Amino acid sequence: MNERGKAPDAPLVSRTVFAAAHVVADPFADTTPDGPAAIDWDTTLAFRRHLWSHGLGVAEAMDTAQRGMGLDWPAAAELIRRSAAEAAAAGGRIACGVGTDQLHASAADPAAIRGAYEEQLGLVESAGGQAIVMASRQLAKAAKGPDDYLEIYGHLLRQAAEPVVLHWLGPMFDSALEGYWGSADLDAATDTFLRIIAEHPGKVDGVKVSLLDAGREIRLRRRLPDGVRCYTGDDFHYPELIAGDEHGFSHALLGVFDPLAPLAADAVRLLDSGDTAGFRKLLDPTVALSRHLFQTPTRYYKTGVVLLAWLAGHQPHFTMVGGLQSARSLPHLKRAYELAEGLGLFPDPDLAAARMRRLTSVYGGTE
Repeated sequence: MNERGKAPDAPLVSRTVFAAAHVVADPFADTTPDGPAAIDWDTTLAFRRHLWSHGLGVAEAMDTAQRGMGLDWPAAAELIRRSAAEAAAAGGRIACGVGTDQLHASAADPAAIRGAYEEQLGLVESAGGQAIVMASRQLAKAAKGPDDYLEIYGHLLRQAAEPVVLHWLGPMFDSALEGYWGSADLDAATDTFLRIIAEHPGKVDGVKVSLLDAGREIRLRRRLPDGVRCYTGDDFHYPELIAGDEHGFSHALLGVFDPLAPLAADAVRLLDSGDTAGFRKLLDPTVALSRHLFQTPTRYYKTGVVLLAWLAGHQPHFTMVGGLQSARSLPHLKRAYELAEGLGLFPDPDLAAARMRRLTSVYGGTE
């Protein structure tokens, strides 16, 4: 049963849609911003059941879960194991991030990078999740050119038991990923990215593109081999990319679908029925909120996501691993509340309003 007391909604049909889910911190843990991540497991897993109940898949241990920004590898590994078990019990779809973040940030040994990727791939596969191969800060630092990416990704894809999703995360989300795929020239980087896919047929289910550039995503999408999906990670242009055009469309793997889950699922069901205009009418108004949450510095969008989860009643506090609740200003948070309230995202508007007043008072304000 879902949080509304009825059977879970049927899976979506016309698009494959994942929400990249946030984690709920344990507010009573005695830790520090650079200490081990302390997770409230019950509430974290309950939120994943909320996402599944609406027919969405869960993208686990990704950027939205503060991977590399408070969520350390031991906590991420436990999150993957627990969420995958929960997915099996709930009949939910799950895909999990595979990276190299168990290595020290300055690690630059290709053998160590390969080993780290292999360890995480093995954990995800043994847990029963689909692998999302994430961009590696260590590889970005160590690589001397495209050949290094071709070698390491090729090595990993040859070992993968099932088709994976390749994730291209732009530097607006993580400045350490500047020049990924061996070039700061995005056209050259795209060519390397596509070469990796072409050289390993049957090994890539899809690509997640998080560059916040709709035109570039569309051009890449049209060059993908048959059977390889494009999962948009563009939190600025997702309605038009998911709706698509006469040449195709994008599926979705989005952090903004964490707070938008019920509305996003309703919108995609309109697409399922062939009602593209209705889909756009429902989803287009959400873009203003998404653009606000993901405004520069984009990497701090998680703060707004967790704020909205608290205001919506999905968790009892506004605390984040790494202390990241302090990463956005009060005016930014208040505007996020206003935009979300205008979209009708809060199941209990009075609760949301009371919690926003409480947060304002902590800052010394009255409203």
